[in-house]
Amino acid sequence: MNTQTARGAEDTGSTVSTGPGAPATNLRIWQKLQKVPFGNWLFTRAVCFKVPYFRTVHPLIHELRPGLCRVSAPNRRGVHNHLGTYHAIASCNMAEIAAGVMIDATVPPTHRWIPMGMTVEYKAKSTTGVTSIARLDAIPEFGEESMEVVVPVDVLDADGQAYVSAKITMYVSRKKSA
Repeated sequence: MNTQTARGAEDTGSTVSTGPGAPATNLRIWQKLQKVPFGNWLFTRAVCFKVPYFRTVHPLIHELRPGLCRVSAPNRRGVHNHLGTYHAIASCNMAEIAAGVMIDATVPPTHRWIPMGMTVEYKAKSTTGVTSIARLDAIPEFGEESMEVVVPVDVLDADGQAYVSAKITMYVSRKKSA
């Protein structure tokens, strides 16, 4: 694996090229759906169709750009544990949704990714709806060499307190030629 140099993540809502070619397909779809009513909902449903397990937390993607994804989910009985609080694994699911959608919008279409592992710190319990935020401080330069990208994710309660923090390691490599 190769450690790559990085450039600062953009804080604007504009399209950012992360390598050769156009932005990733899902990012282009997201950008187009921002112009139609219920575009966030439609995009989220498409993501959940592709990854059915994500549906279990009833997510809604609110913000997406290279280096950032923000997703919310309601507090409901289906995500509770035996204590009546937001279940730990439902929180991990929220972290994986944000990290996966963000990395997919960040890597160029010439590359592919897969999660390799996740470390999670449970800091408190939540009895509210939650928001997960995956953010890269710097976007790597994706080249010929495979690399690991560690995606930090905070899962926040309704008061904005991070009750779960996760680090999800993504393996990114160039797509094989056809």
